[in-house]
Amino acid sequence: MTAQPPLARPGAATAASPNDPATAQFGHLPLRSPEDIRRVLLRREEVALIDVRDEHLFAQAHPLWAANFPVIRLELEAWRRLPRRDVPIVVYDNGEGLADTAARRLQALGYTEVALLDGGLAGWRAAGFEVFQDVNAPSKAFGELVEARRHTPSLSAPEVLALLEGDTPVVVLDARRFDEYQTMAIPGGISVPGGELVRRARDLAPDPSTQIIVNCAGRTRSIIGAQSLINAGIPNPVAALRNGTIGWTLAAQTLAHGQSARHEDVPVGDVAAVRRNAAELARRAGVRRIDVPQLNDWLADDRRTTYLFDVRGAAEYEAGHRPGFRHVPGGQLVQETDHQAPVRGARLVLTDDDGVRANMAASWLAQMGWEVVVLPPDDDAHTETGPSPVSHADLRDGLTVAEIDAASRASRYRRPYEGTDNPLAAMQAYLDWEFGLVAQLDKDGTHFFKVLPASTASS
Repeated sequence: MTAQPPLARPGAATAASPNDPATAQFGHLPLRSPEDIRRVLLRREEVALIDVRDEHLFAQAHPLWAANFPVIRLELEAWRRLPRRDVPIVVYDNGEGLADTAARRLQALGYTEVALLDGGLAGWRAAGFEVFQDVNAPSKAFGELVEARRHTPSLSAPEVLALLEGDTPVVVLDARRFDEYQTMAIPGGISVPGGELVRRARDLAPDPSTQIIVNCAGRTRSIIGAQSLINAGIPNPVAALRNGTIGWTLAAQTLAHGQSARHEDVPVGDVAAVRRNAAELARRAGVRRIDVPQLNDWLADDRRTTYLFDVRGAAEYEAGHRPGFRHVPGGQLVQETDHQAPVRGARLVLTDDDGVRANMAASWLAQMGWEVVVLPPDDDAHTETGPSPVSHADLRDGLTVAEIDAASRASRYRRPYEGTDNPLAAMQAYLDWEFGLVAQLDKDGTHFFKVLPASTASS
């Protein structure tokens, strides 16, 4: 990369030299205090609090609603993840000298309301506010809250192994992405990414006496997946694999590698019952339906950020989708809200083609405090084909996209729950951290999470 001019510490009163060309063009960067950002979050107004350090540094400590935007990837990701050019953006680092550079680049990309967090991460800590570890912290904390409030059933790794080796009919549904499942999985498990669980469970376990086990690598996706099936009225007994593949490994049980069983291998059956229940769940969570004229009004409103998500599978999306909708499978959207929708306070519009997946994902996002609506399927709607477009400005520093991707991989945070060679102590430490997230939520107080009580409605 080409050399950057010397930078003052982010949060300093003069963040750049008056002779800096960027300063001459855009002026001095304003500062916003941690107390101001907290007030904005509590008023549920729009703000994008972005951490421009590498992901492995971000994962060590960050505010709950911070989103990671490594400075090297700004031009690749900003226009997709921050679609409104005048959205309030607050940039910070932890004294590495990256925040000012990143803020100037955002201004050059056309963003008009860019500021620095006064004092950076140290200033946030000094104000007495909570910091969280790891990635996707909002979703993981919410998953722990769901388990605490709903007492989501779970079985330990030895209990699940005993079921698999016994005579009880049992099916294991792996709620992660297919590539994660192929890397390591419970022997005999089937890949069913979380957004597909409710839609496919009856097809994969047609006998209502069959025990369904939902697993992921750690805890969140198995908790949300199992609770989704329970909420949707699936008649089978359902449980999460407690602590996922981490728990399996800590119990000294052998994982399988390279498995290929997918939910697509079984034909889709009648989804009428789960469609009704998914719609009712969304209604109970406060999710509204929106029509195309209302959507157009939203998109014309330059005072609000509106994200458009198609939550179906990749092949379905590529075969035809509504223009402007980005592909993010429903389970991953719930898991990665901080990455997919970094503007807290924005509006989310979800769509699918069956009335199940969008409503299920929306029911969870609404419980996470998002303003979320569903655009119902429309067989006559105009569609486009192909994958989600990648839009970005001209790249800086003469780097190619491949070079930026390589640098990003080198600085990526290695999740304790991925791969097959992580130290056991790191896996246990990760679980211990997750167990403490509900208490952290209480201390932080900016989340607006709610968990729907059990419904008395039958399936």
